[in-house]
Amino acid sequence: MKISGNTIFIPGSTSGIGLALALALRAEGNTVIIGGRRAELLEQIAAEHPGIDTVRIDTADAASIDAAAKEVLARHPDLNVLVTMAGIMRIEDWREPESFLASAESVITTNVLGPIRLIAAFIRHLRAQPDATIVTVSSGLAFAPLKITPSYNASKAAIHMLSESIRLQLADTSVQIVELEPPAVRTSLLPGQEDSEFAMPLDEFVAEVVALLQERPDAKEIQVERVKFLRYGEMRGDYDQVVETLNASDPHGKS
Repeated sequence: MKISGNTIFIPGSTSGIGLALALALRAEGNTVIIGGRRAELLEQIAAEHPGIDTVRIDTADAASIDAAAKEVLARHPDLNVLVTMAGIMRIEDWREPESFLASAESVITTNVLGPIRLIAAFIRHLRAQPDATIVTVSSGLAFAPLKITPSYNASKAAIHMLSESIRLQLADTSVQIVELEPPAVRTSLLPGQEDSEFAMPLDEFVAEVVALLQERPDAKEIQVERVKFLRYGEMRGDYDQVVETLNASDPHGKS
């Protein structure tokens, strides 16, 4: 993915990694469209950052995705990058179905069906572009599990394998598949994570991501240094120690 000159749609980017990455990519010379559910928040972002376009979208709703895609493409026919950023994370207890079933269904709908539906809504358009990219967003937890978030871990593992698979199918097209693999980052994804000493500062994460995109425009996976501990545990042969360390150090793990 080239670092500048793109037109980029990032649904799920009204806060956290999505918003910070949107602003950083705009600063690199890209046209950026932010997507989110809350109209008032989108209006605030547009007012604070002139030049950023906004579109209402609920990535858990198939009809909303289709409507937003039509709106984005009507206003930005040169769109060539889709970042499937939207995602939710829930603490679950799988010993009783009442404590996890509804949560798990919600997580899978947003984190797995959401990106699938987004790709379906844009893939024909992206294939028609001379140079296009789909950025999927998995997680370090796709490769080592945090015990309190089973559905989230599974959803991100699914996104990793989906990315690997569609990269093969799209190899003869103009569409590049890039998988972004965040570690724990200081956002509101889980309660308390914004202030967690175990999570990576948001500005540092985004700065490293942008630097990696600049250095390796052909990269298949974007991995900041801090995620490699989780990503390569099995390859290094210390997977069990990685899982133990991850669950011992997480501030939510003892709750």
